[in-house]
Amino acid sequence: MLGEGIIKGMAETARNFLGSYVKEDRLTTVQYPEERLPQKEAARNFPFLVYDGNDPQAGLRCVACQICEKECPPQCIYIIKSKDKKTDHAGKPQLYPAVFDIDVSVCMSCQICVEVCPFDAIKMDTEFELSTADRFDGLLLHKEELAKSNIYLRQLHPTEAAEADARLAAERIKAEAKAKADAEAKAKAAAAPKTSVPAPASAAAK
Repeated sequence: MLGEGIIKGMAETARNFLGSYVKEDRLTTVQYPEERLPQKEAARNFPFLVYDGNDPQAGLRCVACQICEKECPPQCIYIIKSKDKKTDHAGKPQLYPAVFDIDVSVCMSCQICVEVCPFDAIKMDTEFELSTADRFDGLLLHKEELAKSNIYLRQLHPTEAAEADARLAAERIKAEAKAKADAEAKAKAAAAPKTSVPAPASAAAK
């Protein structure tokens, strides 16, 4: 039917207009910035780096594998690997990013960096009030600005954060069990009595 889409759109507009007098959920606008609508869990804007614990540097999940940098379509991520290593959540020594920059003036919010990260180290933020007069340095975010706690992630994306926490906890338990088993094996090997090797018969006759 010709014009069916227009009629449906006008009907939805009329439903919201009339319903706004009796139902709050029909209020499609708010008095911003005094009033703000809560962000949806699936909302996303620009990436940030996740860290565990209280120290943004020591707890940073990123190991500078550079997968996100390589897969980023607009090439807005810049990473330099560290020369030394730090212990990660599973107790393994890992590299970390000495430099991690994201140019949000170029970022297209595609979330590919999040999907390819094997360490749950980068997630999408919902912050959108990023206007600045400096479109160069003001929109080039460094590691210190990008690092945000796992608590912050739980507030933004609770479902995604819970899945990541469960996965990391399982990896930590597995690593601890392996380390304990290795330590016990070494202790048993050290405590076992050493058996002397008998000399050959020809050597004993001499």
